[in-house]
Amino acid sequence: MDILIAALQSGAASLASYLAAHVLLCLVPAFFIAGALSALVPQASITRFLGPEAPKWVAYPAAAGAGSLLAVCSCTVQPLFAGIYKKGAGLGPAITFLFFAPAANILALSYTGVALGADIAIARIVLALSFGIGIGMIMAILFRRSEAARQGDARAFVGDSRVPPKTLLFVATLVALLIAGTLKVDLLTAPLWQHTFAAPDAAAVQASLDRWVPANEAVGAEALSVQGVLLIALLFSIGAAGWRGLGQVDARVGGLTWLALTLTVLTLVFAAFGLRVSDGGLTLTITGRTLAVPLLCLALLPQARRFDAWDMQQWLWETWRFVKMIFPLLVVGVFLVGVIRIFIQPSWIQMLAGSNTVLANLAGVVFGVFMYFPTLVEVPIAKMFLSLGMHPGPLIAYLMADPELSLQSILITAAIVGKLKAWTYVGLVALFSTAAGLTYGAWVDGTPVAVLLLVVGGFVGLLLAALHFIERKLAC
Repeated sequence: MDILIAALQSGAASLASYLAAHVLLCLVPAFFIAGALSALVPQASITRFLGPEAPKWVAYPAAAGAGSLLAVCSCTVQPLFAGIYKKGAGLGPAITFLFFAPAANILALSYTGVALGADIAIARIVLALSFGIGIGMIMAILFRRSEAARQGDARAFVGDSRVPPKTLLFVATLVALLIAGTLKVDLLTAPLWQHTFAAPDAAAVQASLDRWVPANEAVGAEALSVQGVLLIALLFSIGAAGWRGLGQVDARVGGLTWLALTLTVLTLVFAAFGLRVSDGGLTLTITGRTLAVPLLCLALLPQARRFDAWDMQQWLWETWRFVKMIFPLLVVGVFLVGVIRIFIQPSWIQMLAGSNTVLANLAGVVFGVFMYFPTLVEVPIAKMFLSLGMHPGPLIAYLMADPELSLQSILITAAIVGKLKAWTYVGLVALFSTAAGLTYGAWVDGTPVAVLLLVVGGFVGLLLAALHFIERKLAC
């Protein structure tokens, strides 16, 4: 019974810390971006660059390039993935975007280079680029028939593929809001001003929160702060107002609509502040992020007025649709990860992944699935395991799988593209991550490069032959 209670507490703690620390400045802008892509960007423009008829040399690099600009985790990328996929992007380029954004964005690569070394960072970018494009192409071939049926309307769609400048500016501002809220650079995180307010009970409240949601760096669990509790309360207030205010916005714009939007802006602004318990009470910190987030929110207002009322209603309705589709699965997934995490000990991974074997690399992949970490947290965790004796091969397997295959992201992907496509994607990521770990680990262990090239070439040749055979069979 004690272990069950501990598991449930771990699940609740995981959910609370995630909602407080990552949802607001990451997922909230991502949902609004997805809504804008779905409602405001012409379908012809998506299909032109990312659709099934787009040249592969255009579609796949474009998808990878777009993903490289966003420092997002496997959950935050889901609404963006859903937005371009539902709008007409081909399965292959959409999968490439889904893979590349969390695995090899610019921030993740630079952080990897600083923390783990340039060789691991180079391996990560090369493998992510080849994996992202390769897996996308494989998915496009395997599901060509079902995708052809889905894309029937997109192919028949005739219209102007040009994106209006006001739409480009609007989406760019939303993307800037996402980047300003998530990017960890001194310009945004360095303190500009601090002030401590007297709050004699704050220390006692924080102590209670620490007992309920303790920080645990070994498993990537973050503590729940006083600010986090307030942010969760605000998040629930947004949901309560948005249930009718945004859920019925396609019919009319009412007071609840404006209340939901106002609460969203106020919550984002509050999340951009630094608020922590100190010896003297509560310390409020203003950083570059504190200034950037409200300024970008204000910049959206005059831009929104340039659109027709119907366009704005559709944007808000599409945003809410993505929230309803993705957020409940995210909540369930994060809770389950917290429950499962208590039964998994990091020492097990160290024991299993101390050498470059198939089992060791599979252990790195499985660890990445069940031990979900927010974006970039996988890097210090990887550094810790490297110092504890994890072999570099399984380390690469973990770094490739962790940003892609969290339990909650698998559930959400299945809801977007279907169970068969989702589990095929999971299998391909696991296969390629294991192969990458074995290859890199063999190179570290001193295997001649010529031998590795021969093995990799043989693997790629067999894969291409198998895909060619499958493609011919499907064409019959």
